[in-house]
Amino acid sequence: MNRIEHIGIAVRDIEEANKVYAGLLGYEHYKTEEVPSEGVLTSFFRCGESKIELLKATNAESPIARFIEKKGEGIHHVAFYVDDIYKEVKRLKNEGFQILNEEPKKGADNKLVVFLHPRSAHGVLIELCQDITKT
Repeated sequence: MNRIEHIGIAVRDIEEANKVYAGLLGYEHYKTEEVPSEGVLTSFFRCGESKIELLKATNAESPIARFIEKKGEGIHHVAFYVDDIYKEVKRLKNEGFQILNEEPKKGADNKLVVFLHPRSAHGVLIELCQDITKT
């Protein structure tokens, strides 16, 4: 794993959250993107080499909607950038981590993504990210 790619934050109102984080960071988000397969609208802020990803549910069955209903708004996941997502999945399985989706899927920001169950990382949902162009 190379670096923290982003921190995902679940929010109820993405426009209001964009204002809050623009005020906090001192600049506007650089893009929004809907990921229909996950039922989520995302908004990204750069923060050095990493990013902040705001996540708003687009339907009641979305993992983000269920997260907010259960835990409220807040940090949803920590994402790590990897060079070879297939190799990392294999390595982490061998280390005993529970992989939620062994086959990488298309995520936001032109990434392939895989998630590790929070039980594997002391209650933190972990996302592995790799640029799609690297596959």
